[in-house]
Amino acid sequence: MDAMRELQPGVLVVDKSFGIQAVMECLRTLRHAEFRTAAVVWSVALSEAEALRLLQAGASGVVHKTARLDTLLDCIRQVAGGSTWMEEDLVATPDQPVRTGRSALTARELQVMELVERGLRNKEIAIALGIRTGTVKIHVKHIFEKTGIRGRYGLALSGLKERGRMAAGAGRAAGAGGGFTG
Repeated sequence: MDAMRELQPGVLVVDKSFGIQAVMECLRTLRHAEFRTAAVVWSVALSEAEALRLLQAGASGVVHKTARLDTLLDCIRQVAGGSTWMEEDLVATPDQPVRTGRSALTARELQVMELVERGLRNKEIAIALGIRTGTVKIHVKHIFEKTGIRGRYGLALSGLKERGRMAAGAGRAAGAGGGFTG
């Protein structure tokens, strides 16, 4: 981190083998830094849920260590250009719908959805909004029903796509080792 502060690179590749706590702390530090360094998390094994958690924590890219060199370079170029990048095989549900609009959601459901997309748990959402955890669960259920999206990670991924941080066609075959960008 000292070298990163001194050199202030545009992109920092963080090896997940340092441990998830160390990686999350690095992402927090970068998010609160006075300069703009985007982080790419590089790992041997990642689940879709873990990759999304890393993106929610502030990573701009997530890529496997086994990715081809051209895939790694594409990731770094896209992140350096301000996009979010995730290797396409990390997305288990490529045909999940992207929300087409939020008009069917109530104001409170929109608030809850934004907090779910940021990775907060029901209890944390309840505290933030001053409501009961059971009420949050009901709102989340209604959000899933109205959007047609299933699962918190699906909702988070859809939110990233909707805000243009990831392409809506994410996860579709783009060649061996390809990724998707926003």
